Amino acid sequence: MSAQTLEQRLAALEAEVAKIKATVETQQEPKKPWWEKIAGTFKDDPHYEEAMRLGRKYRESLRPKPKAKKKRKRKNGDS
Repeated sequence: MSAQTLEQRLAALEAEVAKIKATVETQQEPKKPWWEKIAGTFKDDPHYEEAMRLGRKYRESLRPKPKAKKKRKRKNGDS
């Protein structure tokens, strides 16, 4: 390898590292999670409210039903 080629490659690498460092430094602020970006999008939307109602109804239908208590027969003389 000639010295010229090595110097060119080194210069190219230094430029690339500088570019990457600049990109990383500008992105230091934490990004918002996706759900924070869309929060409030469906405010006052009747279709969204209906979807939430139906979802709640479905989830409640999956819950086990409480068992009905059986009435115990009283023994003679017991109150």
